[in-house]
Amino acid sequence: MIELDISDGLSVITLRRPEKANALTAEMLEALCEAVRESLGSSAMILTGEGKVFSAGADLEAAQSLALSPQWERLSGMIADHRGLSIAALNGTCAGGAMGMVLACDLRIGVESAKFFYPVMRLGFLPQPSDPKRLQTLVGPSRARMILMAGQKIAAQEALTWGLLDRIVEPDALLAEARLLAGDALAATPLHVQRIGALFPS
Repeated sequence: MIELDISDGLSVITLRRPEKANALTAEMLEALCEAVRESLGSSAMILTGEGKVFSAGADLEAAQSLALSPQWERLSGMIADHRGLSIAALNGTCAGGAMGMVLACDLRIGVESAKFFYPVMRLGFLPQPSDPKRLQTLVGPSRARMILMAGQKIAAQEALTWGLLDRIVEPDALLAEARLLAGDALAATPLHVQRIGALFPS
């Protein structure tokens, strides 16, 4: 359900459970961590999904136990530590715990139909420890509270205005755009990519 393709310095990680809105099970979460670990030497890394939803977050049948799993924070921390260029190519809505890996990426592009929501207040969970800080860095404290405390669903155009999305892309051009953004990093030497990546705090 997690596909990893590494070629010529580019790592593409794809969530492949479209019939369940790419909702993450414990096994998928572990596989994501392993895929990111294998990608740490890549000059660029793209995270995307199959179907019309990037990820609905934790699988509903396992949501209660998964919500407390340290694997979410481990996953986002590993993505943030990646010293290449990390790009979230959002084929659709990103919800719940899946927000963590998206917030940890360097760039976020998405389709017009994408929405963002993180219903921790309504569900009685806490967000992953690093998510509020990363979210606040991107959109500011009030807008971070709009998502985490007021439970607002943010559509793509509003997310672009806020800085939560960097670019809105047509669905059939999504991966091509992500690869284009990765072009300079892939053309540089791995050491140069790492040196520039190290200039930005994780």
